[in-house]
Amino acid sequence: VQLQASGGGLVQAGGSLRLSCAVSGQILNYSGIGWFRQAPGLAREFVASIGWSGDSTYYSDSVNGRFTVSRDKAKATVYLQMNSLKSEDTAVYYCAADRTWTWLSRRPGQYDYWGQGTLVTVSS
Repeated sequence: VQLQASGGGLVQAGGSLRLSCAVSGQILNYSGIGWFRQAPGLAREFVASIGWSGDSTYYSDSVNGRFTVSRDKAKATVYLQMNSLKSEDTAVYYCAADRTWTWLSRRPGQYDYWGQGTLVTVSS
């Protein structure tokens, strides 16, 4: 499985961005895709996740209500719509695949495949 994240950029506080994660290779229905982010000097943290076959989505408290994760199976792409961006959202964002995803899949170590990151910079 290979993942490629894109869509990062520079945006003003209060603005929006949509990240994409293109998935290639065999991904099974019980897998899931997670979004993580890592700011300079900080640990990689969970942002959101979605099951590959179902509609279940999960968010960290810090982005709940502002970010939306969605999936287009036909395009094998997962999106992260980010609204009402804040300066503290500035980070490199990564997408990752967990072959045995559940709603508990929030630790980076639980994910098997990672894409390269895409930088999101929110200016205040």
